Amino acid sequence: MTTTSEQRPAVQGSGMFIRIEVDEPTASDPSAAKQLASVCPVDIYADAGGRVQVVEANIDECILCGLCLDVGAPGSVRVVKLYDAEALLTKP
Repeated sequence: MTTTSEQRPAVQGSGMFIRIEVDEPTASDPSAAKQLASVCPVDIYADAGGRVQVVEANIDECILCGLCLDVGAPGSVRVVKLYDAEALLTKP
């Protein structure tokens, strides 16, 4: 088993304009799954039996509101702007 300095997110999804990344333990936290599903105004996140699921069909509907960034530990949910040199969304 190889170890890298940068771990892959537990949950990830990409659209044309943004990529969503959710790290453990947030991805497997039933409370976080429920909270992400409820705060996202465009339904990018779903609660899949207590686990975070990214709804691929809705990713490019993201309005960059930043509400998902408040769920879990700081930095555990990331919105990567693919059109802006992969800049991370920060809280408005």
